[in-house]
Amino acid sequence: QVQLVESGGGLVQAGGSLRLSCAASGSTFNSYNMAWFRQAPGKEREIVASVFRNGGTTYYASSVKGRFTISRDNAKNAVYLQMNALTPEDTAIYYCAATPYYDRTAAAYNYWGQGTQVTVSS
Repeated sequence: QVQLVESGGGLVQAGGSLRLSCAASGSTFNSYNMAWFRQAPGKEREIVASVFRNGGTTYYASSVKGRFTISRDNAKNAVYLQMNALTPEDTAIYYCAATPYYDRTAAAYNYWGQGTQVTVSS
């Protein structure tokens, strides 16, 4: 089992930056592919970015490509999401998630954090 705790959310003006962190505990962290999802009010949960076990392979949703960067530190059991050039459309609850599978769908992710709110004002 893996326990995930996100931090780093908050209120930021459009054009600003935030860095989200996700601390993992429990089972072997480097056995899991990690991802950040987000869910805005009235919308489905969507994947934002993912990173493979060794950190060498990443994926980004088209809406965030070039603005967000996902990274992980297996020595610290942590995954990060650096978010730059934020827009009001990025406002959502952001969730950290873990899966032993190579899959980008939410259903494949076994473990979830509680979420952290990101609000971008115009």
